[in-house]
Amino acid sequence: MTLRDDALKLHLENHGKLAVVSKVPIKTREDLALAYTPGVAEPCKEIKENKDLSFEYTCRGNMVAIVSDGTRVLGLGDIGPEAAMPVMEGKAALFKTFGDVDAVPICIDTKDPAKIIETVRFLQPSFAGINLEDISSPKCYDIECELKKICDIPVFHDDQHGTAIACLAAVIGALRFVKKDMKTAKFVVNGCGAAGSAIGRLLISMGAENVTMVDRFGALYEGIDANLDRIQSYLATVTNKEHKKGTLADIAKGADVLIGVSAPNVFTKEIIASMADKAIVFALANPVPETSYADAIEAGAAVAGTGRSDSPNQVNNVTVFPGVFRGAIDVRAKAITEEMKVAAVYAISELIDEKDLRADYVVPDAFDPRVAPAVAAAVARVAMETGIARIKVDPEEVRANTMKRVGR
Repeated sequence: MTLRDDALKLHLENHGKLAVVSKVPIKTREDLALAYTPGVAEPCKEIKENKDLSFEYTCRGNMVAIVSDGTRVLGLGDIGPEAAMPVMEGKAALFKTFGDVDAVPICIDTKDPAKIIETVRFLQPSFAGINLEDISSPKCYDIECELKKICDIPVFHDDQHGTAIACLAAVIGALRFVKKDMKTAKFVVNGCGAAGSAIGRLLISMGAENVTMVDRFGALYEGIDANLDRIQSYLATVTNKEHKKGTLADIAKGADVLIGVSAPNVFTKEIIASMADKAIVFALANPVPETSYADAIEAGAAVAGTGRSDSPNQVNNVTVFPGVFRGAIDVRAKAITEEMKVAAVYAISELIDEKDLRADYVVPDAFDPRVAPAVAAAVARVAMETGIARIKVDPEEVRANTMKRVGR
C-alpha cells in the first residue's frame, strides 16, 4: 500500500484522530450528583465570584483552540474549513502527545477577518490559549494582532511564529557548528509570506544585522515599487540596509545562510555554490522543499536542513508549539511575547552540547524527549519575569511536570 492508501485507511477506520474522554467516572448516583447536578453548582458559584477560577475548576485550564478558516493549508492552498479538519485534528493530536495539552479543532466557515476575530473573542471563556492555523496572509497578521489586543489569553499563529522559532533554533545550531556569528552573518530569506516574514522579524529581534528578504518581486528594500503588505513594508525598513536589488540568484551570492519558505526546487546547485564558505541552507517549503538535503550538501553547503522527516536536521514546528503552550498555560500567561519566543529558540538550540554538534545534527529531533519540557520551562520563566503570568510556578517544576505528563 502507498502512503496515500495508509493515510486514508487510518482516518476512515478511526473516523478521524480525536475523541472526548471523561476524566471522571459516572457509574453511580453519587458520581452523577458530583459531576453534574446538584454538585456542579458549587464550582459554578465559585467561578462567578472569580472568573480566573475557571482555569482551575474546569478543563479550560488545559484547553487550546486550534482555529482555521482553511485558506492556507499546508501546500494545498485554499481548500476550505471542512478539508482543513484533518490537519487541525492532527495538530490537536500533536499538542496532546508532545505537551499533554488538550486541543480542539475549530474550522470556521468564513474568510472574513472581522468575523473570525469576533468568533474567537466569543469563544475565549472556554480556552486557555488560541492557536491560529493555516490562515492566509496578509489577513493572518491583522487577525492575530487584533486578537492579541482584545484577548487576555495567549494568541499564537503557529505558521508564523512556530516556524520562525524552529528555524532560528536550527540556524543557531548551524552557526555554532560552522563558527559564525549571527550578528555579522549574511542572511537571505526567500519568501515573504507569513512564515518568511516571521523568520525575518525574529532574526532582526535576535540581533542579526545583515538580513535580506527576497520574494517573487526580487529583493525587498526600502522604497521598492511593489504591492507590499504592512509586515513586508516594515521589513523593507529594517532589512537590506545596502538597498541591494536583484533576483534570488543575485542576492544569494556570498550569503552565509539561505532560508527558504517559498516554492519547490528554487535553490539550484548554482545558487548554493555561489554562497560563502561553510554555507548553511534551510529549505523549508512543504511538502517539496526548495532543495533536497542531498542536493544542498552536494552543491557545497556545510549544513543543510528541510522540513522533511526523511532527512537530517528537520525543522519541525512540533518542537515548538506544544512546549510554548505548555509553559504559557502552566503559569496562566495572558500572552505569548517576543521575549518568550526568543527564550523558546534558545531552549531548543541549547539542548545540543557543543561537542555533539555535527553537520547532520544541529537541531534536536522532534522526538527528543527533552524538547517540550525545556521549551515549557523557558517560556514559563520569561512569562513570570516579564509580568505576563497570572501565577508563579518554579520553572524547573514546569519542566519536570511536562516530562511526567508526556511520559518522557
